[in-house]
Amino acid sequence: MRAVVISTLTATALVLSGCQSMDGGATTGVRQYDKAAIGTLIGAAAGYGLSRSHANSSAQNNRAAAIGAIVGAASGLYLDNKEKKLRQQMAGTGVEVNRNADGSVGLVMPGNITFDTNQSSIKSNFYSTLNKVAQTLAEDNKSAILVTGYTDNTGNDSINIPLSQARAQAVANYLSGQGVSSSRINAQGNGASNPIASNSTASGREQNRRVEISIYERQS
Repeated sequence: MRAVVISTLTATALVLSGCQSMDGGATTGVRQYDKAAIGTLIGAAAGYGLSRSHANSSAQNNRAAAIGAIVGAASGLYLDNKEKKLRQQMAGTGVEVNRNADGSVGLVMPGNITFDTNQSSIKSNFYSTLNKVAQTLAEDNKSAILVTGYTDNTGNDSINIPLSQARAQAVANYLSGQGVSSSRINAQGNGASNPIASNSTASGREQNRRVEISIYERQS
């Protein structure tokens, strides 16, 4: 892990040195950096690191890194419009739409409306909601999509990670079947990691059992 960190820092320095410019000519002497280039580097490192942390195969690690490199720094009018449309579509469905810390548009789909307990088959009454999501994502090819499954802390990783992966893959497959290119989608299972509520209560565990969709703007 230390070697990976050192390599990332070295790569960052190289990218920054190649992407800096002087602000407004030479009036202030302040150095600026190409945000897209920085975002691409950080995205690739984050994508690969997140995948590696869950012992995925080399191919999965590389794909996660590729997704990260594509997304770069997700921001701007494109994602603003996607967020606005999805908020309208998801109203009353139980799906939360927000803006993630990395700038991506996030959809949080609670487990109680998406899957039966310990199952990875999508509930049929959730199809109409996913159809709306797919419709918005299939409008263009400008976004990359990360589908992540989570569980509560009941059980252990040998159960939780495969279940969360299967649920994330089920959502990814459904979106693909509705016209969203599979090349734009990466699915991963994170098990009980990254809880959004306390696992000490039943209501908290229910919140933690979820699938999240993160929508990033692809950098051209």
